[in-house]
Amino acid sequence: MSYVRGTIGETTPLLRRNVASGFDFKQLLLRRIPILAWLPRYSLSKLLQDILAGLTVGLTAIPQGIAYAIVAGLPAQYGLYSSFMGCFVYLVFGSCKDITVGPTAIMALLSQHHVINLGNDIAVLLSFLSGCVVMLMGLFHLGFLLEFVSMPVISGFTNAAAIIIAASQLGTLLGLSGRSDSFIDAIVKVVNHVNDVTLWDPILGVCSMVVLICLKKLPGKKSGTAFEKFLWVTSLARNAIVVIFGIVLAYTLFRYDIKPFKITGNITEGLPPLAPPPFSTVKGNHTYYFDELVSELGSTIISVPLIAILESIAIAKAFAKGKTVDTNQEMLALGLCNVFGSFSRSMPTTGSFTRTAVNNASGVKTPMGGVITGCLVLLACGLLTSTFEYIPKATLAAVIIIAMYYMLELHIFTVLWRTKKIDLVPLTVTLLSCLAIGPEYGMIAGIAVNLILLLYFAARPGLLIEERVVDGLTILFVSPKQSLSYPAAEYLRERVMSWCDRRTETIPVVVEGRHVLRIDATVAKNLALLLADLEARDQKLVFWNWCEEARRTLISYDASLAMSFRTSGSIAQIFSDHDE
Repeated sequence: MSYVRGTIGETTPLLRRNVASGFDFKQLLLRRIPILAWLPRYSLSKLLQDILAGLTVGLTAIPQGIAYAIVAGLPAQYGLYSSFMGCFVYLVFGSCKDITVGPTAIMALLSQHHVINLGNDIAVLLSFLSGCVVMLMGLFHLGFLLEFVSMPVISGFTNAAAIIIAASQLGTLLGLSGRSDSFIDAIVKVVNHVNDVTLWDPILGVCSMVVLICLKKLPGKKSGTAFEKFLWVTSLARNAIVVIFGIVLAYTLFRYDIKPFKITGNITEGLPPLAPPPFSTVKGNHTYYFDELVSELGSTIISVPLIAILESIAIAKAFAKGKTVDTNQEMLALGLCNVFGSFSRSMPTTGSFTRTAVNNASGVKTPMGGVITGCLVLLACGLLTSTFEYIPKATLAAVIIIAMYYMLELHIFTVLWRTKKIDLVPLTVTLLSCLAIGPEYGMIAGIAVNLILLLYFAARPGLLIEERVVDGLTILFVSPKQSLSYPAAEYLRERVMSWCDRRTETIPVVVEGRHVLRIDATVAKNLALLLADLEARDQKLVFWNWCEEARRTLISYDASLAMSFRTSGSIAQIFSDHDE
C-alpha cells in the first residue's frame, strides 16, 4: 500500500485530481453505455409508450425483413434473423431513442452479388467483418473520414440503389422466375421474357402498390379522435396489412387448389442457431477458407461499413431534434449490432429510415421500444414462419418497389441546379456508374470525381483581380476568395503576371489577404518570386490586411518581404510609406 506524504495543503491537489478522475470515468461510462443514463429514470408511462411504438415498428420490420432478405438473395427467414439482435444490442449501446437497427434495402443490395456467388454464409461473415470495421472506426474516432463523402455522392448512390432494387423486383412483380444480377440485367430479363408475364401476379402487385400508397395518405392523427387514431395506426402498419391480406388471399385460394400467384414457399421454422460466424464455407465441391472469402468480398468490406455508417448517422441526425449526436458512440453501437448479429445468422444491418420514422411517429421514449420490436420478430420466427410461406411474391415486390419510390431523392437535381451546378457532376457520375457497373464501384467513382473537383478548386481558387482607382492612384487589386494552398500559389503568380503583361504601363499591385488564414513554404516561395518579378518590372507590391500567422510564415521564408506588409492607412499613404 502506498501513502501520500506531506502537509494537508500539499495533498489537496492530488485528492482533487482523484475526484476529477473518478468523475471523468463516470461520464465516460455513461457516454459509452447510454442505458446507464436513462434506465434509472425509466417509468411505467414510458414503458407503455415504448410497447406501443415497438409493436408498431415490429409490424413494419417483419414484412420488410423478409422482403430485404429476398433482395439479398437469401432465404426469407434470414430477414427475420437480421431484425432482432440489433434491437437488443442497441438498447445498451445506442444513444438515439428513435433508431431501429435491422436489414435495409441498400445493405441487401450490397450483399446480393456475393450471396449469389458463394451462398448464405458469406452474408453472415460480411455482417461480422463490417461490424468489426465500424466498431474500430468508432473506437479510434475515425468518423471524420465520412466528411470526404459529399451529399451529391450520397444522393447519387441512394437514388441508384433505389432504382436498382426496384428494377430487380420488376420481374417478380410480373410473375417471372429467376433473379437479376444488375440493373441492366433486370431490364434485359423483363424485355426478353415479356411473353412469359403472367396475369394474376401483376394484378395483385399493382393492386398492392395502390393500396400502400392510399394507406400512406390516410388523414389519421395520433392525438385525434378514436377514428383518427385508428387511421393513423393503419397508415403506419400499411406494409403488414398488405402482406397479411396477401397471405389470407393466397392461403384461401391454395386450399381449393387454385394457385394463381407465386408464393414465397417454405420458410425454415424456429429461432436461428446461435453460433460464431462462418470463417469457411462449402460451395459445390469446393471449400472456401477465410482468405478466399475475404478475397471474394474485396472492396465490399469497406463499402458496406461506410454506407452503413452514413445511413445510420444521417438518420440519427435527422431525428435528433437539435440534440448533439455522438457519431463515435453511434459507430460503436452499430458495429456491435453487426458483430453480435452475425452470431444469429444476420446479414449486414444498419439504421432503417422507414422503421425509425415509424418509431418516432409512434412516440417512442427510449431504445426500449426496440426490445419490443425484437421480441415480436422472435415470436414470428418461432410461431409464424409456416404462415409466411403463403406470402405472394408479387406482394413483397410491391412493398419493396413502393419503399424504393419513397427513397428516391429526385428533388436533389433541382436543389443542386439552383445552388451549385458543378455538384451535379459527382451526382450524375455516381448515379450512372452505380447503374452501369454496380453500386460499390459507382460509389468509388463518385468519391474520386468529388476529390478531383476538391483538388481542382484548391489549385484554382477564386481570385478577384481588377484595376481600381483609389485616392487618385490606379492599382491592380488582387484578393484570393479563399485561403491559399500550395497548388494555388503558382496559379496566383501566373494570373497576376499575365495581367501585368497585358498592360503597357506599370501600376502598383496590392494583394489583399483577409481570406488567407495560413500558408506553407511553397506559397511563401511563390509570393517571394512574385515580388522579385514585379521589382524587375519596376512595379511595387504590397501585402495588405494579412493575418499575423501568414505574415510570420512569409517573413520567415524571406525577410525582405517584411517591407511589403501594410495593415492600415489609405492606399496612397501605403505606397507613400512603401517608397520611403
